[in-house]
Amino acid sequence: QVQLVESGGGLVHSGGSLRLSCAASVRTFSSYAMGWFRQAPGKEREFVAAIRWSGTSTYYADSVKGRFIISRDNAKNTVYLQMNSLKPQDTAVYYCAAGYGDGSYTREYGYDYWGQGTQVTVSS
Repeated sequence: QVQLVESGGGLVHSGGSLRLSCAASVRTFSSYAMGWFRQAPGKEREFVAAIRWSGTSTYYADSVKGRFIISRDNAKNTVYLQMNSLKPQDTAVYYCAAGYGDGSYTREYGYDYWGQGTQVTVSS
């Protein structure tokens, strides 16, 4: 069983930055691909960013490409999402997810475990 705990959410003005963290309680963290998804009120959950277990490849939704950066520290069992140039449309609950090995990084079914989410609110 893998437990994921997100942190770093909050309220920020448009154009500001936030860094989300997701700590995983698993010994084999380096075997998991990690992803970030988000769900805005009244909308379906959508893919934001993902990083392979090795950290050698990253993937981004077009809506965040060039503004968000996903990274991981396998020594700390933690994945990060640096969010820059935030926009009101980035407002959502952000979820961290873990998927064993290689899989479909941009789809929910590619992940086995999910965190509880952290709220990000961007004011205009």
